[in-house]
Amino acid sequence: MASKFYENQIIDLFGELVVTSAYHVRDGSVQDIADADLYVVSTDAFESMSDLQRYIPQGRPMVEIEVTYTKKAIEVLLELPEGTEALFVNLSEKMVREAITRLSQLGINHIKFTPCYPGCNPPGGFRLAVTPDESRYVPEDVERILNLGQRVLASTTVVEIALRLKFDFLLEREQFRSYFRSIAANNYSFDQLFGRSLRLESQFEILLNIMDDGIIGVDENSYIFACNPKACDIAGITSENIVNQPASEAVPFIPFDECRKSRKKIENRLVRIKGVDINYSISPVIRGSEYMGSFATIQRFTEEESKQHNLRIQLLNKGHKAKYRFEDIIGNSEVIMRSKSIAGKMAKTNSSILITGESGTGKELFAQAIHNSSARKEYPFIAINCAAIPDNLLESELFGYEDGAFTGARKGGKLGLFEFAHKGTIFLDEVEGMSPALQIKLLRVIQEGEVMRIGGNKIITVDVRIVAASNESLDELVASGTFRKDLYYRLNTLPVQLPPLRERGDDIMLLLNVFMKEFGVRFELSPNAEKAFMTHIWNGNIRELRNYVEYLAYLDKNIIDCEDLPQSFHSCISKPSKVLSGTNGSYESELLLRIAGNRLDDYLFVLECLNEAYENHETIGRNSIAERADNIGIYLSQQEIRDILNKLDGLSLIKISKGRGGSKINSKGITVLSDMRTKY
Repeated sequence: MASKFYENQIIDLFGELVVTSAYHVRDGSVQDIADADLYVVSTDAFESMSDLQRYIPQGRPMVEIEVTYTKKAIEVLLELPEGTEALFVNLSEKMVREAITRLSQLGINHIKFTPCYPGCNPPGGFRLAVTPDESRYVPEDVERILNLGQRVLASTTVVEIALRLKFDFLLEREQFRSYFRSIAANNYSFDQLFGRSLRLESQFEILLNIMDDGIIGVDENSYIFACNPKACDIAGITSENIVNQPASEAVPFIPFDECRKSRKKIENRLVRIKGVDINYSISPVIRGSEYMGSFATIQRFTEEESKQHNLRIQLLNKGHKAKYRFEDIIGNSEVIMRSKSIAGKMAKTNSSILITGESGTGKELFAQAIHNSSARKEYPFIAINCAAIPDNLLESELFGYEDGAFTGARKGGKLGLFEFAHKGTIFLDEVEGMSPALQIKLLRVIQEGEVMRIGGNKIITVDVRIVAASNESLDELVASGTFRKDLYYRLNTLPVQLPPLRERGDDIMLLLNVFMKEFGVRFELSPNAEKAFMTHIWNGNIRELRNYVEYLAYLDKNIIDCEDLPQSFHSCISKPSKVLSGTNGSYESELLLRIAGNRLDDYLFVLECLNEAYENHETIGRNSIAERADNIGIYLSQQEIRDILNKLDGLSLIKISKGRGGSKINSKGITVLSDMRTKY
């Protein structure tokens, strides 16, 4: 197959510098063509340019294949006597005529060729057939077949590929020179290379003059050949005095000789010049195995800090901004006022803060208020839910990655959220959802203020204030070994406990009125309905209250009575909460009580669902559990159900199957459930 042949040629020439894929029209593989930096196309495969444009993405760089013959093939044809008559056999009439024309250009004019291709009716009597590796189409009565072999890529095509991929330095290697010597002609005009060199030189000068960074270039002997105006301004020098001078004398503070000897990049070093901190990096230019010189980029350190800050400020227009302040947190109860007071005092520090509380109590609201009351309020606020993102994706989001770090990585790499949050605040919600490996990396950020991107080897210093939040009791997770003790104490430097809605008294009615204004409605609760609201357990807290107000808004009634409340509300009105003391059950039961805390009802509900499925010889997944919870008015998200299942699996009460296998309760889980039923 021609496409595979050309692919192998490119691999032989460019080696590991390129990753290739071959496609063919006839087998239909061209229909699934992938994105690429360059498309190398044989126009023989397409009937027209419109057909070609159907498969190649518009505007992408493309090189049309020009083919030629090897010198060995031409030498064989030249040995044939003048006036030889032969069939020329190829895949199509177009390809036959193009091949004969190419041979004529290469000096093969002493042979009279007659075209032959599948579907034609060539005259008989030919003793000789010439073909570029298409012997299968030669008529059976031909006595001799002269196979020239597959036509190879012309030098023009090889050079064009190298230029498009910016690998033109390879053209000087012996491998390419040998290839060019082996083919019949090398008609590429080196005047074009010379003209391109002049254009690049002009563009280089323009680029030097407009760059914000200072640039100083030296040749292989460390003599300066380029210095842009910005470099002169930063270093207090003039280009007229230093160009063509040894760098060791003109700019002794930049170690070009060290770079020449090591041939390795020198990154982000600080030097003080005339009382100003200068940041510089040096990049060597290596062509083949030869050192050609190097370039230094220099900038005032304060300018680099300013650029980084401005980059992060742009994130404020992308939603990474804290909107709420402490005055936006509604409530007059003593418990909420105490939480606001404590959080407000903690906001003035730079220490980590751990916010704990049930789901729906407003942990992110408090985190935003803390940020807006701190000295970091002009910098980014970034929130991320650690439990809602798969572990490998969470790591790349938090720490970023380098170009090519893994399959599917964005070209050029990606900055992590810790880098984006530099000087600002990062809010890690449901921090208990982090894997042990990520917990270690987070601990390093807190202790050292350093991150390293995935696939990278460079330490990046960040100044980030971490506010973490959890629905769980982290001290119990530490006791069970599912959360690192050292990380817990680092996060828990300044703890803030948010009260559940059921403990906030009259705040329930205050919030109800706020939500009525939000939905643009006005109704009153009957005495019985108001009593029901005040005695409701509020497992979903403020989020649950808002949902009920939205439901009641659609009833379009002035007075709301108990019978107007949804069934899910009635099923939870008088449900008592469980306590963690006073039990003499089995060890597993006591451990479940400690881990479940005030969410024991939810854990028992999940166990009941699994037990019912077990009795019916079925498996059950998170979706089914969530549907059953919704039907009876229990507010459980799929994420909460997943967390509960993981905890039960950790206690060896259930078995979570991979894929769509669902979860199953085991004999220990059945025993614990039975024990709990007798006590609650």
